[in-house]
Amino acid sequence: MNQGFGEVLVEIVRAGIVESEHKGHLALINADGSLASSSGDIDALMFPRSSVKIMQASAMVRHGLKLTQKQLAVAQASHSGSELHFEVILSILADAGLDLSAFRNAPDRPLGVSENAAWGDKAPTQLAQNCSGKHAAMLATCVVNGWDRESYLEPEHPLQIAIRNEMQTLSGQEITLVTADGCGAPLFAMTTRALATAIHHVTISSDPVQQEVIAAARAFPELVAGKGRTTTLMMQRVPGLFMKDGAEAIEVFSMPDGRACAFKIADGGARPFAAINKAIFAAWGIDADIEVPAIMGGSRVVGEVRTTLHL
Repeated sequence: MNQGFGEVLVEIVRAGIVESEHKGHLALINADGSLASSSGDIDALMFPRSSVKIMQASAMVRHGLKLTQKQLAVAQASHSGSELHFEVILSILADAGLDLSAFRNAPDRPLGVSENAAWGDKAPTQLAQNCSGKHAAMLATCVVNGWDRESYLEPEHPLQIAIRNEMQTLSGQEITLVTADGCGAPLFAMTTRALATAIHHVTISSDPVQQEVIAAARAFPELVAGKGRTTTLMMQRVPGLFMKDGAEAIEVFSMPDGRACAFKIADGGARPFAAINKAIFAAWGIDADIEVPAIMGGSRVVGEVRTTLHL
């Protein structure tokens, strides 16, 4: 079950010497669903964290949840905690006849840097927690189906069984390991290959439910993440792109033709993201205007962050 550290995906080079390495696991999928390239052990289990929210949202819509596009975008968000995010999340609760007392997610401060700074010394809240949009949608789905709301985070609750089934169908992998995510919701382990395959399938799906969900993310990328964040910026820059990140350095993205990528950075840090993303989009023939931070020595550039991927 131990995934190990994987292969080196990115190197930090200073004055020609490799100063640091970032290892991980990466699966790149062709438009036809075949494996285009891989690094690390893509068949080892890992926790995909918030990168699977599109699948969670699809399961909820499949079970009767009816939301506007803005609401559906924030239902699959790891949001920054802006007033816009809060407004849309509160509307999901209100439409279901619920209020903030229904939440069972963990309280937290806003995820976004500027939003967190503006929060000041106020106490953490469940609304500010970056998964609150998902939790509002989960509660609304329980209302639609007459399911118990108090226990909606239990792995064997009908809601979570529906989510597990959606994930298994899309990934082609049976889920055998369940724990809890940071927000308190069930977290289902899968492999990097299965995660990339699932994103490929949801992207090219002719299922109206899955197309409704991915269309909402593309239409309102600022609600999926937040102003200035990579997920939002990339979907704004690249027409048709779907992208979602997850805690502990997970990222997934796809193009409308089915090309897809999933990767996990072993050390849990986001520094390798820009170099990896730039290399993959370049291999796909897409200019995504990604700036990879330089390695500085005072005011001079003395090195680089470079990918080791051969695409």
